[in-house]
Parts: sequence; structure tokens; C-alpha cells
Amino acid sequence: MLILAGTPIGNLGDASPRLIDTLRAADVVACEDTRTTAKLLGLLEVTERPKLIALHEHNEHEAADEVARLAAEQTVVLVSDAGMPAISDPGFRVVRACAEAGVTVTSVPGPTAVITALAVSGLPTDRFCFEGFVPRKQSDRARLIEQLGDEPRTTVLYESPHRLATTLDDFAAAWPERQAVVCRELTKLHEEVRRGTCAELAQWAGEGVRGEIVLVLAGAEAREVQLDEAVAEVLRLAAGGLRLKDAAAEVEARTGLRKRALYDAALAARSVGGAV
Repeated sequence: MLILAGTPIGNLGDASPRLIDTLRAADVVACEDTRTTAKLLGLLEVTERPKLIALHEHNEHEAADEVARLAAEQTVVLVSDAGMPAISDPGFRVVRACAEAGVTVTSVPGPTAVITALAVSGLPTDRFCFEGFVPRKQSDRARLIEQLGDEPRTTVLYESPHRLATTLDDFAAAWPERQAVVCRELTKLHEEVRRGTCAELAQWAGEGVRGEIVLVLAGAEAREVQLDEAVAEVLRLAAGGLRLKDAAAEVEARTGLRKRALYDAALAARSVGGAV
């Protein structure tokens, strides 16, 4: 069996009794850093320490099958240095290898910075997306900003403290009035939640920021779009390979126009244009 176990993201008190019992019962613990996990086991008073094996971003591809083999015969607990494994941390390939081998995969849920930041942000939580770490390269970051320009959902991102100011400067250049929230050192002694526009937060971050950072960005406000403009976008997406119904659904999400009306108008436009 493979057990994905969430570990505290800062406050040791967030370790659940179930997590401690699971670690005590484990035959093997696969972890990002054996030193970090050994320290955690000591703090949680797991005295009969299970075997620790390293599973990190540099060896996960090669180690996934071996961990799956172990999990077929023993209880293997997978942890990251903090939070839920497989969420911008190693784990995805191991879970896939276990699933393909018919090994049971379960979870001991625990803290995760993504959901914690979203919950305390004060931004809409009914629909959201997670983009992982903001790209380091300027060109990749520019591509992300273009993609998020019309994204109606709240977006959660990870960023390093020394790149936060640059990222917020880029966000502010694209959307100065768009609301955002910087969550710093969540659950730790110096936890801080800073809210404001992208421009305001960029100015604040320019003074220097320390600690673990989660950035939460408000969704783009729906702009009023004329039906013919929206239909043209449906046809463009359909020409790119989407089914017409799927293209209409995507444009509905962006514009608020009814999918059925978009589909019927696009179908009519195709007929006029001679397309099948």
C-alpha cells in the first residue's frame, strides 16, 4: 500500500494523530529529504523509526517503479518536506506507477499551502485554479500573464521571496488594479496576509520580503463582449481542433454569454460560410 501523508507546513501542532500513527506503522517512508523527515519523526516522537528512502524531483522518474514495488509488499508512506506530496512536490509519478501496478493508493490528508492561502485570501473560492510555481524565465512568465489575462477563476501560485517583487511588477504592468493577496509564512510565527491591488503589492514587495510565499490572484472581470465577436472566437477555437460544443462552452465561461446561443450562432455562421 502507498499512503500519501500531508505534513505540517509550518506549525507542528497541525500534525494529526492519524499522521503520527501512520508514520509509526510504516515500513518505509519515501521523502524529499531524509534529514528533514528524520527531524520531523523525532519531533513527533516516532521512536521506532521506519526505513527512510529519498524521493525527490531529481530521482523520482527512476525511483517510481522501485517505490511501487516496495508498496506492493509493504506499507510505504510518501511525504514531502511540508504539505501534501504530489502538489508541486514529488509524488505524481509514484502514484501513477502504483496505479498501473494495481497497488492500493490512499491518503492521510493534511495541511496544504494552496488551500490554506485560498481560504484566508478573501477572494472567491467557488472556482479556482492552481498554477504551481511562477516561471523563472521572463518569456515563460509573459506567456503565463497572457493566459491569466482573461482567466475568470481565482488563481493560486507559488513564488520564491527573492522573485516576488519582479513577478508582482510584471503583474502590475498587465493589471495594475487587479486584486491579489500575498500569503507569507502560513501557520508560522510570523504569518502575514497582505491584500491589495497588484500595483500596491508590487510597491510593498519592492522593499524586500522573506519567507515561504503563496500568491493568490483575483479572476479577471468579465468584459462585455458582442455576440458576433464571441461567435468569431468560438469558430477560431473550433478551427484549432475543439468540438464546436466545447468551443462554445469555453467562450461561455469567458464571456457569460449562453452556450446554446453561441453554438447555434456559430453553426449558422458555418452554414453560411459553407463549412460542414
